[in-house]
Amino acid sequence: MLRAFLMVGIGGFAGSVSRYGVSYLINKSVDHPFPFATFIINIVGCFIIGLLFGLGQRNQWLESQGWLLLATGFCGGFTTFSAFALENVKLIREQQSTIGLIYTISSVVIGILVCRMGIWLTR
Repeated sequence: MLRAFLMVGIGGFAGSVSRYGVSYLINKSVDHPFPFATFIINIVGCFIIGLLFGLGQRNQWLESQGWLLLATGFCGGFTTFSAFALENVKLIREQQSTIGLIYTISSVVIGILVCRMGIWLTR
């Protein structure tokens, strides 16, 4: 049980640090009300978890410890759904509902599509 917590914690640390780094670089180079950093991170995270799921169906190594490290830990630390929700609330409060709606719809639709693509690429 302790090993499982450690795997999730190590993966979560790596995912969180990666999210911070990617977000920092994107926000430093893009000045726009659309939250590109969180959007890109969530899309990439959906793709990664799709790849992991597809690989896990083909390879036994990902069944337990690998899944805890990479999917639960890394992807859980890397993706930013809570930040996504907060950014939508802020966009609505700033009278930018159209951007919020585009952000929400495109995140969900593209996220599902690239997750599926990740699974498809592993077959």
